[in-house]
Amino acid sequence: MSGASGGQRWLRILAPLGLGLLLLGGWEAWLRLAGIPPYVVPGPVAIAGALVEDWATLSASLLVTLKITLLALLIAASLGLLLAVLFAQSRLLELSLFPYAVILQVTPVVAIAPLIIIWVDDVTLSLLICAWIVAFFPILSNTTVGLNSTDHNLLDLFRLYGASRWQVLWRLRLPTAMPYFLAGLRISGGLSLIGAIVAEFVLGTGGRASGLAYRILEAGYQLRIPRMFAALVLISGAGIAIFLALSLLSQLLLRRWHESAMERGERR
Repeated sequence: MSGASGGQRWLRILAPLGLGLLLLGGWEAWLRLAGIPPYVVPGPVAIAGALVEDWATLSASLLVTLKITLLALLIAASLGLLLAVLFAQSRLLELSLFPYAVILQVTPVVAIAPLIIIWVDDVTLSLLICAWIVAFFPILSNTTVGLNSTDHNLLDLFRLYGASRWQVLWRLRLPTAMPYFLAGLRISGGLSLIGAIVAEFVLGTGGRASGLAYRILEAGYQLRIPRMFAALVLISGAGIAIFLALSLLSQLLLRRWHESAMERGERR
């Protein structure tokens, strides 16, 4: 059974990796056969060359973008969890505040980012607010659903044994909501990166930013298309790394007790 699960695990890695290499090889071959120059559509080789050549500049911009992304995700996770707990304790509070969270979510960040940048003089803070707006709602919504999904029979049992509200929250509601919170966290990880990039695009038009989005704009103005694609590769790689890290965190926290993270042979 362990050999089969190990083979399946390797298949999950090798299958997409092999397909990706095949697509990259086909992309490069098509460009060479068609004679398309790199300043129109660069191939993987030209993109890799630009990534190596401009690594010092691009890596510094990557750190700027990652700093905003991770800070926004941390704040969104903290505030989202805190508000969800408050909503679980007070139905009136949930009914009063949750619609405003929905309004915040459905308002396009690209539309309000220029206003935030105008109102907030600090560049880092304005980027952080834009990224936080995008990342906040999935955590709040998922965690609220998780806290409200607690088994009512177990709630009655806790009350029967005289458990306090804090004990019910800590020992029953929060463990029940943990998978929901982690699912929202995985969604918000990518959204916080998107929010940071969108805000950098808006701010970068004024030449005041230094994140990856600004490097894309800069490369576009200079017609350095391979460098533009290299920045896009770093953005995609950062998003994949964030998702994998959060998926690993979810697996580590849930693998011993929750069905969604247990191996099929371990489920009884």
